[in-house]
Amino acid sequence: MTADQIRSLQPALAALLERFRPCFKKDATFKHWERYLLGLMADLKRKSIEPIALAAGVPVRTLQEFLAFFEWDERRVNRLLQQLVMNEHGDDQAIGVVDSSGHAKQGRKTPGVQRQWCGETGKVDNCVVGQHLLYTDNHPTNPFNCVLASDLYVPKSWDQDRPRCRAAKIPDDVGYRPKWQVALDQVAEAQCNGVRFSWLTFDEEYGGVPMFWFSLDALGQRGIGEVPRHFLCWATLPHYQSWHKAHAAKRADNVCRHSPLFTEQGWRRMTIKDTTRGPVVWEVKAARVHLMDTSVGVPRPTDRKYWLIISRQPATEEIKYFVSNAPASATLPEMMAVGFARWHVEKWFERAKQEAGFGAFEVRTYRSLIRHWLCSRMVMYFLAAQTQRLRGEKSASHPGAGGRSGQYAGGQDVEPLAALVG
Repeated sequence: MTADQIRSLQPALAALLERFRPCFKKDATFKHWERYLLGLMADLKRKSIEPIALAAGVPVRTLQEFLAFFEWDERRVNRLLQQLVMNEHGDDQAIGVVDSSGHAKQGRKTPGVQRQWCGETGKVDNCVVGQHLLYTDNHPTNPFNCVLASDLYVPKSWDQDRPRCRAAKIPDDVGYRPKWQVALDQVAEAQCNGVRFSWLTFDEEYGGVPMFWFSLDALGQRGIGEVPRHFLCWATLPHYQSWHKAHAAKRADNVCRHSPLFTEQGWRRMTIKDTTRGPVVWEVKAARVHLMDTSVGVPRPTDRKYWLIISRQPATEEIKYFVSNAPASATLPEMMAVGFARWHVEKWFERAKQEAGFGAFEVRTYRSLIRHWLCSRMVMYFLAAQTQRLRGEKSASHPGAGGRSGQYAGGQDVEPLAALVG
């Protein structure tokens, strides 16, 4: 955003931030927060601490200390943000999207950095991975999206090296947990703050874990997510609980290929969504199956049934498998619309990196990283709320929709940005 665009929206931003003032003990710290948010909104080439500090006219060290050491309650800010989303943008058909994001980083000092899968580069790379929870109203053309929670994924290698963790200021009670466990905690905390999702959706990294499904059941949360083709289930209850192959659970792809539950029904053709390139059409079959519970002794089928869905794309012959814990009364069109809604979080990551510096962090402490993500999420919430308010106008007219001006860090907007906060 240019200085003029920021100036036009500053009254609305100031009104929003005033609702969070109780989270800051000192006015000076609150002002630094406003400066940092304005810096993330500004049209800077890089949106890390140094360019923002130069643009805001404050010492770089001051903003570093604001993220790492200054006293303000980021947990309360996040809680108020979640409550604000529900109070002002709550939707009975809201969808929660669980996903992780990788951010390529150099060196060894950034908390959680190591060689691991990085979605940003599409390969195993040196990166930091965050676990996120997005709220969307799933509007077909102009959706309201907001990431409600962001947590650092701490790899096992870091958890096993506590001196390294302490050097990065990672608390002793923060260690390695599978991403699905982190996601469950995020959903549970959001529920405690009044957030209600009609559905939750996710990819096979989460859907492929039976315990994730059982935990969603315990939370009373409907979900639909992708599962790998080798996901195990029973089309019908086995006669015996046994390790014997004849009574064992079968792979999802084999169940869909051979079970009468699927072979005796035809493909159902449905339009998932309409795009500028035309309708997205998939062919679908679905049946109710039992999942495999390994929590005690010999693997056994669950008492309740879950949906197993196979979908294929006629044009490309791509095949996806989904599982859902929705009741038998759930309709396939609704489940498929939710199952294919993960594009919202992918688009949010893309925009947040471009418009709010989501991946531009250059920090060496855990708190700095969490606070940076929170500030980026606050900026994205503000832009989403303003976009929703101005819905119906051309997309290029709302802040952040235009292209980059090619400015260098701390360039033409340095003086205007500094003048905005004072």
